[in-house]
Amino acid sequence: MADFGTASSATRPVSGRNVTAVLGPTNTGKTHLAIERMLGHQSGLIGLPLRLLAREVYDKIVARIGARDVALITGEEKIKPDNPRFYVCTVEAMPRDVDVDFLAIDEIQLAADPERGHVFTERMFTARGQSETLLLGAATMQETIRDLLPGANFISRPRLSALTYAGQKKITRLPRRSAIVAFSASEVYEIAELIRRQRGGAAVVLGALSPRTRNAQVALYQSGDVDFLVATDAIGMGLNLDVDHVAFAGVRKFDGRTHRHLSAGELGQIAGRAGRYMNEGTFGVTGDVEPLAQDLIDKLENHNFDPIKVLQWRSGRLDFSSLENLQESLRQTPNSPRLTRARSADDVLALEAASRDDDVRRLVQSPAAVRLLWDACQIPDYRKISSANHSELVSSVYKFIMSDEGVIPEDWFASQVAFSDRTDGDIDTLSTRIAHIRTWKFVSQKREWLAKPDEWQARTIEIEDALSDALHERLTQRFVDKRTSVLMKSLRDSDTLYADIESDGKIMVETHFVGRLDGFKFTPDSATGGVHGKAARTAAVKILTSELANRAEKLTQAADDALALDRRGTITWSSHIIAQLDASDDPLKPTITLLCDENLQNNDKLRVLQKLNEWLTRYIEIRLKPLVDLSSAEDVTGLARGIAFRLKENFGILRRESVAEEIRTLDQEARSQLRKYGVRFGAHNIYFPLLLKPSAADLLLMLWALKHGAEHGLDVRVMPDGPRQGLTSTHVDPAVPEAVYKAMGFQICGPRAVRIDMLERLADIIRPLISWKPTDSQPNPPAGATGRGAFKVQPDMMSIMGCSADVLGGVLTSLGFQKERRVIAKPDAPAASADAIVASPEATPTAQAAPETETPGIVPVDSVTETPSDEVVPAAAMTMEPVEIAASQEGAAPDKSEPVVEYEEIWRVKRARPDQRNGAPAGRPNQRRFNNDRVSQGAPQTPREQPPRQPGDRPQRSPSDRAPFDRNAPRENRVNAAPGEQQSASSLPHQRRDQRPNARPAQQGNPPATGDARPQAPRENNRASNFKPNRNA
Repeated sequence: MADFGTASSATRPVSGRNVTAVLGPTNTGKTHLAIERMLGHQSGLIGLPLRLLAREVYDKIVARIGARDVALITGEEKIKPDNPRFYVCTVEAMPRDVDVDFLAIDEIQLAADPERGHVFTERMFTARGQSETLLLGAATMQETIRDLLPGANFISRPRLSALTYAGQKKITRLPRRSAIVAFSASEVYEIAELIRRQRGGAAVVLGALSPRTRNAQVALYQSGDVDFLVATDAIGMGLNLDVDHVAFAGVRKFDGRTHRHLSAGELGQIAGRAGRYMNEGTFGVTGDVEPLAQDLIDKLENHNFDPIKVLQWRSGRLDFSSLENLQESLRQTPNSPRLTRARSADDVLALEAASRDDDVRRLVQSPAAVRLLWDACQIPDYRKISSANHSELVSSVYKFIMSDEGVIPEDWFASQVAFSDRTDGDIDTLSTRIAHIRTWKFVSQKREWLAKPDEWQARTIEIEDALSDALHERLTQRFVDKRTSVLMKSLRDSDTLYADIESDGKIMVETHFVGRLDGFKFTPDSATGGVHGKAARTAAVKILTSELANRAEKLTQAADDALALDRRGTITWSSHIIAQLDASDDPLKPTITLLCDENLQNNDKLRVLQKLNEWLTRYIEIRLKPLVDLSSAEDVTGLARGIAFRLKENFGILRRESVAEEIRTLDQEARSQLRKYGVRFGAHNIYFPLLLKPSAADLLLMLWALKHGAEHGLDVRVMPDGPRQGLTSTHVDPAVPEAVYKAMGFQICGPRAVRIDMLERLADIIRPLISWKPTDSQPNPPAGATGRGAFKVQPDMMSIMGCSADVLGGVLTSLGFQKERRVIAKPDAPAASADAIVASPEATPTAQAAPETETPGIVPVDSVTETPSDEVVPAAAMTMEPVEIAASQEGAAPDKSEPVVEYEEIWRVKRARPDQRNGAPAGRPNQRRFNNDRVSQGAPQTPREQPPRQPGDRPQRSPSDRAPFDRNAPRENRVNAAPGEQQSASSLPHQRRDQRPNARPAQQGNPPATGDARPQAPRENNRASNFKPNRNA
């Protein structure tokens, strides 16, 4: 059985009996010797520095003796048949409970490595084969092994081929079959990308690659599909490749703590990969690396390096009696000058973090629990996110396995594994997923930690293989271009390349696609670059110049219908995008940016731009003719000219309320000037009906987006789609700004965006219904009219809106109407019941009233100027004085003998609260109005009784006490006035204003409340008739 026992804590020399150190430079066949010696025994074990190398050696042995006798054990993978004879392992995963005749440790010089050295040192002291033990490594370890292992035997192996310095070379000048070495993944990718463009492609090898991906990349290089390999220093640890030249793209690396220069021994380990077996090899530098110093060159060529004097050490005899004792044993120092205490590795950092977790400390109460915590800390930090993140993962796993169940929950483990179970994404994404799945693959190897270890081992291996294949595919796609090699070969064989352009714009050079000509712009293939790319473009330019000139001539002669303008502001010709529009100071004259290649001659470019500007001017004039004509009209003057300018700035649509003052001041001549150019004065909007057609509306929307889209966070290239053609209203999308709907020719009315011409049609339908009054010629109301300024929703209203009655109700509410419920009159019911109205609970009291105009109600007939046929009264002018009727008394006990009362819904203009003079808010409503209405209806009145004024009460003011200009003083309630005092006529119910003879109606346009009143003649007529000139003057 291999001895891993008491010597684990050795800090002084131990016996080297049966230990043989096979030392020498690279390419001396040390690993091959160890394999042959191991297979000469009945059993054996070999520890290797990398799982990549372990997999390679495992495959070689399996090929020779079969898989039944060989086990592979790494941190993430375990292939162990029943009773294997030979074990191939990573050094960290070497089992302690096996009985083998032969044992070997490869790359023993890694015992001096700051990160992993303590593991190699511990194995060098403790791992032994019963018959033979081999330590394989560099000759620099000879003195240290002799001091630490007295009695060890030494075998020197000479290099099989010479190694020569070749100096500094550019990457483009490197010979075939070269390996370029960098020291970070980003540098590897950058160099591989450059080689792909310049030399046809490269394979890449990094330590973080899975064995499956690494083998696929190595096979790509070994097969000759690519002539270059870009790798990290991982190739310096036993990878056997057919490399003729090694080029260093850097001589500094990050060792986990700091950036430092590589030692001569480290450089020699990597450079020795060149010239495998009997082939001569060379090494050098490339990129920005300075040429190597001569003394360093001599050391590399002669393999003469400074000996390793100190090894990294950490105590292998750990005290698990308590957490504190374990930490103390890890802090022990060696007593040999050849050994130094290793810095804290990932497992020690994880242990320190876990010891600060109160939950973990409560669980660590026995030696078994401490040992289990240390096992959890051995989980490698493949993810490299942060130390805190890795420590948290270790603590979580430990808490699970210390729970009552004793295993990691299936659902939690499945969720962690599922993160990596995807093969989409780029190289970095796939590499990250591989790092994650490697972590859980390691955990799955701990059989006692999972309820179903075999199932999860198979699952994690399956996911890693799928990710590895996907990563190899992405690496090949990104860093290998066989077309490059073909083009370079053709260029070497001939001074010129043949180029051709196909009918669909593809440009081919030597039957290879190098780019596409779309309109006047050449777009090179993204895969074309470097030396071959320049050569290909040079061949393509010759055909491009003539083709672009030919296309420019065809465009200048093309008819207008050959060009098109879309909603994104791009001009197309023959299905090719050739220009795009940009905003200018004039909203109807956007600028044109030609999308062309630099190979288009300047004269041809100017001719194309002139053609496009002329075409665009005609295009806009045809589709927006009313607006274009009005903006340039010379016969529109004065205030009308201002309205015309605002219509242009607002792309043909003005909210009437925004220009209410200007509209009121327009005389008929000014209005006729605007109407002549197609302007419609609607109740809600001032607009051009002709510009609501789809072609004009789309163009206006695009022009608006060019000018104002950025103000609303919109780009004309990605504008939202407008309502489908033919829709008169549509549901409001909250994500679309209101300004966009306006630019489309729609107005937001509650839940719907209504096309503005349909909104005017709705107003045209409602207007006669709310203004109807019974006359001798028309005693019956039209359909929908209910009298007293109210109406019912009609089917034609819903038809033009394209919505249901409920949705239409929201539109009406937004326009300033309110819904009420009215009792439906029965044939045998009293007439008064038909007028009873109950306010609907669905009415929206917060809806805004229509904007005020100079006329509070419908203008009386005798004072209205004739309205043109294409002009309607503003929406606010529809307001009628609501009539309040006594509602049915609620809460009364129902009479079973009476019929069931039915209601109908009616709409009327919501009356805005009036303002007092000087803009002050209105006072309390007239509390006597209800009684006054009853008087006007002929109901008897009982004088209101008031208690006599008591002595000491505040005296009421009389009219004589008021200031002469105190107009806002409240009226007195003089019902209990003293005898002989004349009371105010407006305060007496039986002398209501509209019942007095010769009184003017309370509201213009309404008939008198009773038959006793008569209309008052215009004030001007009264003045004229009462004027009597002084003839004596």
